[in-house]
Amino acid sequence: MTSSRAFVSLIGAGPGDPGLLTLRGQAALAAADVVLFDYLANPELLRHAPQAQTIYVGKKGFSEYISQEQINALIVSEAQKNGGQRVARLKGGDVFVFGRGSEEAQACVDVGIPFEIVPGISSAIAAPAYAGIPVTHRGDARSFAVLTGNTQEGSAHYERLSGVDTLVLLMGVRNLGTIASDLIKAGRHPGTPAATIQWGTTPQQRVVSGTLSSIAEEVEKAGLEAPAVTVVGEVARLRDQLKWFESPAELGHPLLGKQVAVTRTRDGSSALADLLRSKGANVLEVPLIRFEASAAPQEVRARLRDLNSVDWLLLSSNQAVSALFAHLDELGLDARALCGVKLGAVGPSTARSLEEHGLKADFMPSTPGAKHLGTELPAKAGQTVLHLTSQLAEAELQDALEARGLTYQRGELYRTVPAVPSENELERLKAADVVTLASGSAARHLAQLAGTHFKVAAMGPQTADAARALGFEQVRVASSASLEALVEAAAELAGGLAEEPQA
Repeated sequence: MTSSRAFVSLIGAGPGDPGLLTLRGQAALAAADVVLFDYLANPELLRHAPQAQTIYVGKKGFSEYISQEQINALIVSEAQKNGGQRVARLKGGDVFVFGRGSEEAQACVDVGIPFEIVPGISSAIAAPAYAGIPVTHRGDARSFAVLTGNTQEGSAHYERLSGVDTLVLLMGVRNLGTIASDLIKAGRHPGTPAATIQWGTTPQQRVVSGTLSSIAEEVEKAGLEAPAVTVVGEVARLRDQLKWFESPAELGHPLLGKQVAVTRTRDGSSALADLLRSKGANVLEVPLIRFEASAAPQEVRARLRDLNSVDWLLLSSNQAVSALFAHLDELGLDARALCGVKLGAVGPSTARSLEEHGLKADFMPSTPGAKHLGTELPAKAGQTVLHLTSQLAEAELQDALEARGLTYQRGELYRTVPAVPSENELERLKAADVVTLASGSAARHLAQLAGTHFKVAAMGPQTADAARALGFEQVRVASSASLEALVEAAAELAGGLAEEPQA
């Protein structure tokens, strides 16, 4: 008997650009307990389901395909687990346009699991649009047909399509020569304009133009492979006038076609990822650390109830600010509890986090970093400094303060622990052109998981120093503590610029 909570959402993920996911699809992902995603569903979309278990159902081990029957069974079994779960099946393009979504829906019907269909934008129209090719155009095309190029499914009866102005072929790269020949035999003129779009709507998009008689040769010459969409018809001529998506690096897309891995926590990654995408990057969000509650919350809360003996309160991350106010809220307090103590911030980003809570830092070092905060803090010998941080606080701050005769105390606001990426995420991470790092903890976990061969863009000199100490050799530091500067550093690395000289 099926649990009343079991539910399956069959979601069209769109053609590749993560911005083309529908709002309904985003909401279904946010509600999911489990997400099953395939090869053509952009993994970036998983950020909309941070709480869900994710299961890759494309190639197993990047070699052997999982069968459709196995996927159907997995959808059912996951929906029936644990007294019933919400399963999101994320499929490239649209669910029902050659997506075999109807078979997955039938599997739900067979066992009585309720489901919904969330249509997606099909690559049949999106890939041509991103290539500057409309599938219909007044005077040239009043109709279009979408065909599978998979000849295993039998003859397409091309002669029946003689009255259709535009043909859109999906999954037809391997058989393009045969398909073109068959279309010509069925009456299509050999000189009919044609274009093939690989990885349409993504930064890896490539387009080859030709005619029906030459397109297969042009595609082979250019090395285009699946996934690709081919358009046959007069509308393909319009690409020369309407192409808009392919922009060279010098026109504002310095990361075009580059894969950049963002290793910030899920909560902090999206803004950076969006900036990188705006520069043309293919972004992989792989959080390497996550935050947990303090192991000794009562101890730090006792300190917050009585700050009379503290002269300075130091905060060395955005997470520290967030955790501080979470603890104050648990105590029924607010920012007024800090009125008798001076606040020190490790850098401008932490200072901005304080400002969001209505507080201004009394001090921020000239160069962001724990060592600089310790050496520059305008405190006098004998004063007491309370550092609120995680259990992994670097020793640099304590050493610098104690060397000046200050009393250093530390409170554990939260804990930083490793976040283990999935096998699929790890494989993609290893292939990244650049990895961004926002903390020494992330650098340590990256080295442990995947080695130190990466080009690394670091947020601040402290993170860069930690990365170099671990063995990373290609490190570039953001010129300021901002996401924009971190993106610039990533672009410089991706473009082959050498690491800046060390002082």
